[in-house]
Amino acid sequence: MTISQSAQLVAELMESSERFRQLKRLHTKYERRLNDLGERRYPSREEQVEEVRLKKLKLRLKDQMACMVADYSARAQ
Repeated sequence: MTISQSAQLVAELMESSERFRQLKRLHTKYERRLNDLGERRYPSREEQVEEVRLKKLKLRLKDQMACMVADYSARAQ
């Protein structure tokens, strides 16, 4: 699957799937928070723990979205 085909499938899922939109919104929220945390020169221990936790959650969301894209692609063929 090419990048443009993958982008098309993501666009279709964004349009048709509320669950996919939820996952994408959370992923974006976590990414923004991680960017905020990454800008801190000396993060506190709590911020470091939060950063690790958010990275894991963000990766889990990315995996869930990738599975949805793969399932959608298989059904579309």
